[in-house]
Amino acid sequence: MSEKIIVFGGNGQLGHCFQKLADDYQWDYEFIFADSQTVDITDRDAVFNFVDENKPQFCINAAAYTAVDLAEKEEEKAYAVNADGPKNIAEACKANGAILIHISTDYVFDGETNISYDEDNFTNPQGIYGKSKLQGENFVLEYNPQSIIIRTSWLYSEFNKNFVKTMLHLFKDKSELNVVADQFGQPTNANDLAECIMQIIRFKNKKFGVYHFSNFPETNWSSFAKKIAEFSGSQIKINEISTLEYPTPAKRPVRSTMDLSKIEKDYSIELHHWENSLEKCLENLNN
Repeated sequence: MSEKIIVFGGNGQLGHCFQKLADDYQWDYEFIFADSQTVDITDRDAVFNFVDENKPQFCINAAAYTAVDLAEKEEEKAYAVNADGPKNIAEACKANGAILIHISTDYVFDGETNISYDEDNFTNPQGIYGKSKLQGENFVLEYNPQSIIIRTSWLYSEFNKNFVKTMLHLFKDKSELNVVADQFGQPTNANDLAECIMQIIRFKNKKFGVYHFSNFPETNWSSFAKKIAEFSGSQIKINEISTLEYPTPAKRPVRSTMDLSKIEKDYSIELHHWENSLEKCLENLNN
């Protein structure tokens, strides 16, 4: 009999990636996709009832409030979705004996370092988004020790709104663009993250706790934009600017590059160069 996997945030970017790969795993796993219309993760009773009804072996929490700048104004909403929601899911999973895989972010770090962050490094989020996501991490670990938290960064895919799709849209209308060049991190194709999670689910000797996953190596937003232009055949001019020249309501980490060795070692995850993963995404968008 196939095992059940609930995907909260089923219509989000990562959720769509799971919808895409579900057929590849249909003999072993039954996917149940839940969006905010199906179940409000901030409603504890609704979450418990949904998990109780479906009796999954695994839950993936890909639901999140991700409007980084708007979160500065909508603090209560950000905490409800990013902290209370994961707490509810963690408790419901524990009550049903399900393993929870919860998605978090590099924004839990302040980015004020030249070393790559490992999972045990000191967290110091700078904005409401990062603070609410860190609170969610803490709740997950507290309420269900059988949980795996995956921090990821700069997520994009052919689905929903993201940096890559925004750039492609702007390339059509502009002759040049200003893009920040002094913020560093690792772009991550959400399809790679979905495959990573499936490998973890299938892995026999699971280890719980916090893990980092992204594509590698680090780059900056401007270099990322230039590579999107190159791979898509755009002739747009990308101008490198500083963070000071592009002020935003929420402060971003200057360098949130993460060490990926733990997930590689514990789960035999094959890591991908971000340029190769970007090429695959652009191919998918063209097909």
